[in-house]
Amino acid sequence: MDDPRLYAPATRRNRDPILSVLRAILPEEGLALEIASGSGEHIVHFAAQLPKLTFLPTDPGASARASIAAWIAASGVANVRPPLDLDAASPHWPVERADALICLNMIHISPWAATEGLFAGARTILPPGAPLYLYGPFKRNGAHTAESNEAFDASLRAQDGVWGVRDLEAVAACGEIAGFGWPEIIEMPSNNLSVIFRRRDVP
Repeated sequence: MDDPRLYAPATRRNRDPILSVLRAILPEEGLALEIASGSGEHIVHFAAQLPKLTFLPTDPGASARASIAAWIAASGVANVRPPLDLDAASPHWPVERADALICLNMIHISPWAATEGLFAGARTILPPGAPLYLYGPFKRNGAHTAESNEAFDASLRAQDGVWGVRDLEAVAACGEIAGFGWPEIIEMPSNNLSVIFRRRDVP
């Protein structure tokens, strides 16, 4: 039988630095929703290290969801729910509530509407004070932070003109419109950032 598991080469390099940030910002218990879970490698690693949390992976791609399910089965973790079909840009999410939201390496390989939808959906399902965690490369003040990120941005735009490394200030402004405070920013290896938003307590 073919193994449906997908492999992302960067996962082994970045999963522990990301986990160290998640340990500090995620609640000890509750439901952590992951948007664009991709292969599923990250979420099973986080779940194994944070056993009191329940994780809910999602992805709009059928092959990704098959990979996520296979990684869950292979890992033996009991605190990860089956993956859901969720498109961040959709106004209708199949999740009513979560205590935290995780989104790794999505907003630069999706149209801007997915970023807007991410914040709109998170605003609906997260309680006040809950974290929305983003990870990936960003521009700052309209400029790339490294030559490697500039080259990566060019390669993304060559694949799809609506993709590209996003300007952090534009992302933060989008979040503010949706009801999130200005983010905490943590520099990560390989010129990536952890960007942590908190849902404000506003009507």
